[in-house]
Amino acid sequence: MLLTPATEADFPAVIEIANIAYRGTGTTKSWNHETGILEGQRLNESLLREDLAARPDGHLLTYRDEPNAPLLGTVWLNPQDDGIWYLGLFTIRPELQNRHLGRRLLAAAEDFAKQRGGCRIRMTVLHVRDTLIAWYERRGYTLTGETQPFPYGDDRFGKPLRDDLHFVLLEKDI
Repeated sequence: MLLTPATEADFPAVIEIANIAYRGTGTTKSWNHETGILEGQRLNESLLREDLAARPDGHLLTYRDEPNAPLLGTVWLNPQDDGIWYLGLFTIRPELQNRHLGRRLLAAAEDFAKQRGGCRIRMTVLHVRDTLIAWYERRGYTLTGETQPFPYGDDRFGKPLRDDLHFVLLEKDI
């Protein structure tokens, strides 16, 4: 596994894989897509650049089998206070998800944060994504009981198809 910082040249592939994995576009749908929950884009270039500029200490990482090979996945890691790192934009190409690449990428992301002083990973997941929450729980993440509101009225990340959405917080000591 080759986990490297994303470069500007990677942006089109990062955007493509995010929209395929999260929104279920393309010929092969992800097992954990958000179809029926959200529609529209998950990411575009201006949002990606905005996120990177707003979090200069963050790390957008790409996952490949070898240098210059096609992008297989992505993960965003953002250091916060007290050794806590936020994990987001976690993707694997849907047609490759049966190869257990997500498990390996998650472990590599946890190791990346740990090597930089991280002691805990946190993430937010839409509360209705039970299968995805269960997948993270099988990897040692626990629900904290905390929730965060869904940003209704901000369609930059897609249009909600439900009016009851919120995020749950999961975390794991690393």
